[in-house]
Amino acid sequence: MDLFIYLFAALFSVLNPIGTVPIFVGLTHEDSKKERSRISLWTAVNVFIILIVSFFIGQYVLTFFGVSIDALRIAGGIIIVSSGFSLLSGKFNKKRGINKKIETDAQKRNDIALTPLAIPMLAGPGSISLLIAFYQEHHSTREIIISTLAILAIAIAIFVILRSAHYLAKILGASGIVAISRIVGFIVIAIGIQYIVSAILNIIKGNLL
Repeated sequence: MDLFIYLFAALFSVLNPIGTVPIFVGLTHEDSKKERSRISLWTAVNVFIILIVSFFIGQYVLTFFGVSIDALRIAGGIIIVSSGFSLLSGKFNKKRGINKKIETDAQKRNDIALTPLAIPMLAGPGSISLLIAFYQEHHSTREIIISTLAILAIAIAIFVILRSAHYLAKILGASGIVAISRIVGFIVIAIGIQYIVSAILNIIKGNLL
């Protein structure tokens, strides 16, 4: 249970679906309720697929390119910390590659579930590197099942949040969403720093032994 909660909390912090609410509202304000539900569902499905593939196949990509897990932790930690600072400073959307041109193009397309919502708004380098590093430490059958359930749970949470995005935007307001994003940003920074510190400690221990 502890493993499930830890991975769910880490993914929720890094993906920050609450911070995606205003973008989702902006991109779907002219869509019907049924269409919003469809986009919410497929965004969640796409995120689940991306995270699962990263979790199970990411390690083989690392092996192919000769990248060590500690190098990945440091790189991923830097990306996660950067995302956290972006959340604190209110510049998260720009860091995720969403600018006015992309937003305008997205509004002209029929389906935005894959991009820009699933990629890069939700499943980005931070969550992918987090899962690859997580698999290296938790790859027993029981841990894999728990991790898969945690990824499924985060996908369900994304669906529920996006499905309720227009209601949340009205309830929380712009200031409420910003406040939550900044709190989440602080947690994201801590997660990223923890990854960097653990990688550096492993490198030091490896060189001393």
